[in-house]
Amino acid sequence: MKTNGARFLESLGIAFELREYEVDPDDLSAITVAKKIGMPPEQVFKTLITTGGPDTCVFAVIPGDAELDFKKLARATGLRKAEMVPLKDVQSLTGYIRGGVTVFGAKKAFPVWVDETAILFDKISVSAGTRGTQLILSPDDYLRAAQAQTADLTKDSVHLTAGSPHA
Repeated sequence: MKTNGARFLESLGIAFELREYEVDPDDLSAITVAKKIGMPPEQVFKTLITTGGPDTCVFAVIPGDAELDFKKLARATGLRKAEMVPLKDVQSLTGYIRGGVTVFGAKKAFPVWVDETAILFDKISVSAGTRGTQLILSPDDYLRAAQAQTADLTKDSVHLTAGSPHA
C-alpha cells in the first residue's frame, strides 16, 4: 500500500522497503510492531509529537523499547519544558492517528529530533503514515529526508517490555 510517507521518500529518490503487518487496535506498541515485522525493538523507532508550549511542537523519534526523557528533549531543542501533545490533538496537528504518526507528509513541518542511537544500525523502521505499515530505510536517509537533528533523548537504561504501560 502506498502511503504519504512512501510517496514522500520516492519524491526524494530515497530507497526504502514497505513492511506490512496485522494491526491490533488494542496493542499499538512499538515492541509489538517490532515482533510482527521481525526486527529488534531498538531498531523500530516510534514517532511522538510533543509540545513546549502554545504553538510549539516537536517530533521526537525514539527506539521502540525506550522511554522519552522530556528534560533531555527540552535541553536539546532549547525549550523550557517538553511534554506529550494530548492524544485528542495528534491527528489535527499531524494528519495521522496514534500508531500511524510519521514525520513524512505531516500537516506541518515541525522540527524533528531523533535519538542518537538510530545511527548505530544499518536499517531502522518508522511508521509509513498508517497503522499496519512500516518504512524500513537507512538512518542516514531518514535523517536527511526528515531534516532531523540527533541527540540523546531517552531515559537512561529504561527498556520497556510488552506489558509495560508506556510500551
